[in-house]
Amino acid sequence: MSRRVMITGLGAVSGLGLNAHAFWDKLKAGQTAIKPLDPPIEGVKISIGATVPDFDPESYFTADELSILDRFSQLAVIAAREAVDDAGLVPGEETLTDAAAIIGSGCGGKHTDEDTYDQLYKQQKSRAHPLTIPKGMPSAAASMVSMHLGIKGPAFALASACASGLHAIIQGMTMIQAGMIDVALVGASDAPFTYGLLKSWDALRVASSDTCRPFCFDRSGLVLGEGAGMLVLESEEHAQARDARIYAELIGCGMTSDAGHITRPDVTGITNAMTNALQHAGIQPEQVDYINAHGTGTQANDETETNAIKQVFGDHASKLAVSSTKAMHGHALGASSALELIATTLAIYHGIIPPTVNFTTADEACDLDYVPNEAREQDINYALTNSFAFGGLNAVIALKKHN
Repeated sequence: MSRRVMITGLGAVSGLGLNAHAFWDKLKAGQTAIKPLDPPIEGVKISIGATVPDFDPESYFTADELSILDRFSQLAVIAAREAVDDAGLVPGEETLTDAAAIIGSGCGGKHTDEDTYDQLYKQQKSRAHPLTIPKGMPSAAASMVSMHLGIKGPAFALASACASGLHAIIQGMTMIQAGMIDVALVGASDAPFTYGLLKSWDALRVASSDTCRPFCFDRSGLVLGEGAGMLVLESEEHAQARDARIYAELIGCGMTSDAGHITRPDVTGITNAMTNALQHAGIQPEQVDYINAHGTGTQANDETETNAIKQVFGDHASKLAVSSTKAMHGHALGASSALELIATTLAIYHGIIPPTVNFTTADEACDLDYVPNEAREQDINYALTNSFAFGGLNAVIALKKHN
């Protein structure tokens, strides 16, 4: 029989702050982290983003540690430390030693790549730093988290663009359900503010020049963010045996591939992912109270996601609360889905739905209840969080209030 999976620890680093408390407080208040890049990056059209504020790596790591930590690994380790501490776990003790560390990333160590290219091509140095590969590899964050916290169970990375976080969480969830492990530290981290990546996003022409307005008529695109979201998952028996605080329960998941266009979302793939999550969770569409939407603020995503919700939920779609928190923390690529699962978890735990901020003019094609501009107090028994990635990679997780 499948074991139940509980969320017992949360850690978040984002444009909204350096911990999960700041993240949640600003989500509730409807504050956005989107602001002009400071300093601006020369030669790049993108001029705004949701960067981590007041971040001094030397406050968290020694000089020796920083020499092998790309920025995305730094953010991952900080969020992981918070999640473990929040769960009441102690590095070095058996519970954490035997745990898994499964960390997703959409782009990996791009700051290391950028620095290396600068040294080789601009500064004309003859060799790269000897630790360039282990510092920049996509699995670096998983390795660094396991090393810093003494995790000696399964440790690996998952990469599925913007769905990386949810896929990593689903992997930890299913391993606990199967009895392979009792505890998993899961999540994702990304730090995309490099010249090369921003020039590449410029070329895609999906980035907004002023702000992110999900589901609005005048939405003009996504706004990039950076950060890390980490969660501690435990089997119900393990959590209860140590009298752990339980934020919420993971009850189901759905994963699909559009097998179609590399960037354009497909309503069938999204619909199937949500339907599969509901079926896996064993709940009916009308039982769902809230959906934390992928909601990027692009023309294509928001209309397609709205249509998919209406297809899955039918008449109940108009009664659902749907919000996108990307208008506050930005689109942090693979880390966004992990941050959004944390937002959904805290919404369930506190009975408060975070709003879709910057909401201006309604769009006839996006006609659901998007919780515009102000948070809403509401009891949430069941919720979904959606993540749909480039390449047509879709992931949805269903959560339940723990009673």
